[in-house]
Amino acid sequence: MNRKVIMLGIAGDSAAGKTTLSKGIVEALGPDQVTAICCDHYHRYNRVQRKQLGVSALSPEGNYIDIMEQHFRLLREGQPILKPVYNHSTGDFDAPEYIKPTKYVIVEGLLPFHTRIMRLCFDVKVYLNPPEELRHKWKLKRDTTKRGYTEQQVLASLAGRADLSPRYIQPQRALADMVVRFQPPEGHAEETGGHLDANLVLRPTIPHPDMNDILQHSGNGNGPAMWLELGRYEGKPVDFLEISGNVTADKARELEMVIQQHLPANSDVDLDRLGRFSSGLDEHRSYPLALTQLLIAYHMITAGEAVFT
Repeated sequence: MNRKVIMLGIAGDSAAGKTTLSKGIVEALGPDQVTAICCDHYHRYNRVQRKQLGVSALSPEGNYIDIMEQHFRLLREGQPILKPVYNHSTGDFDAPEYIKPTKYVIVEGLLPFHTRIMRLCFDVKVYLNPPEELRHKWKLKRDTTKRGYTEQQVLASLAGRADLSPRYIQPQRALADMVVRFQPPEGHAEETGGHLDANLVLRPTIPHPDMNDILQHSGNGNGPAMWLELGRYEGKPVDFLEISGNVTADKARELEMVIQQHLPANSDVDLDRLGRFSSGLDEHRSYPLALTQLLIAYHMITAGEAVFT
């Protein structure tokens, strides 16, 4: 492929936090610099048709995989696409949208790593892996407040899809450079938002920043705000980066500034736009989310150095 654009792929199950993660990166790097695309738009059937045919949006046969491959390659080469538009409110398709890629492209969805051609388009691949109980809570809140579903409909959907995620979605976890897991701190199972811990699996498939000076600043009064451990994940050696859900605003900003020092001098990242998320219709801030988004942005920016300089 004629590489003209830096591409980030974010995979994960429904309501795993993909849009939240990508939105903060878009806002921090600048909407004029980042094009964000959701794979949901490549559903093969509308909501009524899926129900009639018994086909799930989580399965490859429920999506235009071949068109995704084609569009990912075109975006990678800096070429425009005519992207389909799926409307979650109506469950049907709207008029297609002309998309001309910018410097960075983020593709998030259920199946962005499904084929080798799709995977080869990405400079950085991230898989979101929250605990199932937490993901179910997020899906209930999102679908009942933003997509017009009843609680009973959401629960029925979760039950009907239970066997599909292990078959189609979860295998992508082994293909990611980073596996991100937001989870409640020990003893606080009720936490679903701003004070979730972040656990990042860093595979040696991409060059991660030197964490030594970052970790030197990680003291948080009541314990470390961030720490790194060597270990094995799914049988292979990795680094585990842990970010405490109790990190304070001041400490998070200090860590962000240290991470920012690893970026090229001309990098322009709006740190104030990181870590924002919606809970229902309300906006909140998570510092573990902000630090995670910044680390992912680091990989996008450093990958771009090889292309744009």
